[in-house]
Amino acid sequence: MRVGNGFDVHRLVVGRRLVLGGVEVPFGKGLLGHSDGDALAHALIDALLGAAALGDIGTQFPSTDPQYKDIDSLVLLRRVAQLLAERGWKVSNVDATILAEQPRLGPHVSQMRERLARDLGLTLERVSVKAKTADGLGPVGQGECIAAYAVACLEEPE
Repeated sequence: MRVGNGFDVHRLVVGRRLVLGGVEVPFGKGLLGHSDGDALAHALIDALLGAAALGDIGTQFPSTDPQYKDIDSLVLLRRVAQLLAERGWKVSNVDATILAEQPRLGPHVSQMRERLARDLGLTLERVSVKAKTADGLGPVGQGECIAAYAVACLEEPE
């Protein structure tokens, strides 16, 4: 078994959709990024790539490449899942935590899990997503950004 961890953070700005785990969350601000800014998907991508020692999201999908401008991050997640499968890796499970003061994400977590499980080819029981606040502390707590942490476990190729 191999384990990888991932982290991502994006600033909240007016004029962008808020997308987390492939789910559009109604809110007056969205995450600034070259892609759709989905911090949850990005943290998962980094965890998966890290477990296989294949670099990170910026290595695989550079923000300098115009083909990734405003791309749906679940497209990138599916590409990573395919890359791992081509190398013989099997995703065992993933676990992620989103840190956001606002909006409340609890009502959207089950849909995020479903989308991520589908795109990773996993059963729902192998995908965990949790939403936490920062209790008013730091940039997350002040509503300036949303961050996500993720861990992925891979079964090594035979």
